[in-house]
Amino acid sequence: MATVHLRIGDLVWGKLGRYPPWPGKIVSPPKDLKKPRGKKCHFVKFFGTEDHAWIKVEQLKPYHAHKEEMIKINKGKRFQQAVDAVEDFLKKAKGKEQNSDGKGDSKGKKTPNKPLKILDEDDEDLSALKDPSEKPASSMEPISKRLKIIEEVTGSTSIQAADSTAINGSITPTDKRIGFLGLGLMGSGIVSNLLKMGHIVTVWNRTAEKCDLFIQEGARLGRTPAEVASMCDITFSCVSDPKAARDLVLGPSGVLQGIRPGKCYVEMSTVDPETITELSQVITSRGGRFLEAPVAGSQQLSNDGMLVILAAGDRTVYEDCSSCFQAMGKTSFFLGEAGNAARMMLILNMVQGSFMATIAEGLTLAQATGQSQQTFLDILCQGQMASTFVDQKCQNILQGNFKPDYYLKHIQKDLRLAISMGDMANHPTPMAAAANEVYKRAKALDQSDNDISAVYRAYIH
Repeated sequence: MATVHLRIGDLVWGKLGRYPPWPGKIVSPPKDLKKPRGKKCHFVKFFGTEDHAWIKVEQLKPYHAHKEEMIKINKGKRFQQAVDAVEDFLKKAKGKEQNSDGKGDSKGKKTPNKPLKILDEDDEDLSALKDPSEKPASSMEPISKRLKIIEEVTGSTSIQAADSTAINGSITPTDKRIGFLGLGLMGSGIVSNLLKMGHIVTVWNRTAEKCDLFIQEGARLGRTPAEVASMCDITFSCVSDPKAARDLVLGPSGVLQGIRPGKCYVEMSTVDPETITELSQVITSRGGRFLEAPVAGSQQLSNDGMLVILAAGDRTVYEDCSSCFQAMGKTSFFLGEAGNAARMMLILNMVQGSFMATIAEGLTLAQATGQSQQTFLDILCQGQMASTFVDQKCQNILQGNFKPDYYLKHIQKDLRLAISMGDMANHPTPMAAAANEVYKRAKALDQSDNDISAVYRAYIH
């Protein structure tokens, strides 16, 4: 196979890690950004985004020669917008070239054709390459400058959302030392993405064997939560429930023993607001800085770096976690004071859990009345409720595949906490209460460690 020689200005398809190939252009790197040692690579600016990265030469392909191939294997909306932007740009550039061909000098001679210009980032027409739905922003700016601010109607809470650049892999990792406690379904994917994006990560897990894979990927091992917190600038935790979250901080050799002034602790577990308030108080009492950041998603979304992060607490910690949140998620929201993210997360999971139980109920009712469950799913996926979630969960049920993507026991815990939160606010939650009973029935049928779609079995036993 002939070697393709690429140079600055060439249009290419660039692939980084597990992310899909994306249209880009080889450009000169910033003066302060050094080329990775021992690697043959080019600095690529991706179209339709603010993303850029060093890409190995073997992960680059000429744009025109592989255009049809790439379009066949990538179908996303953002991908299509990026391709459309490149094509629009090329048409405009070609038009300008043709116009220049028709102009002669004073003696009637045509001026020689100029080579097609591939715009650099400083060129005025670069906006033609960008997704029109995205506002201009430098990926090198602090997250506070890239945030889109939306005020709620009540005016009590500011919400900031920032799109992750993880989809194209162009993240400048923080130089802060990162600690991560808890390598379960969600934590494992998060840590993997932090490492892949160049973060320095120290890990700890109650079952130490789970750390081995990440040590092989470049992580460091912490012997206790206290040791991790003392060694690292920012320590994340992601565990199963409020008791586990408290024990991790307050227990023997817990995080609190490693907290010193300026140390940051980020609680990513889905827990109740009261637990968050307690943890925030004990961390800050030692001079530490606290942020809660539960995540909406599943094991697959965690592995793909496409989680939604809900953060609240110390805003400066949120900004310090910018590159981490970009590595693990597609979007992050800052919801104000500590406790707000826990409340929002419980509401979201209450809706999801109730919806899943209703879908299971519909499938079993279809079967009980002699209707095809597959036809029910086909119709559902053509209507207003169509979604990846509905399709995947229904397919799991029809195939009898309940491998956990989000544990049933955890969604039941979230429903219970949401109902309790409603009681404290004197707000009725009858739908969630009914769904909670179905999940309790499923747990009694030994479905706790299966996926939430296993709630289906509560209707057939």
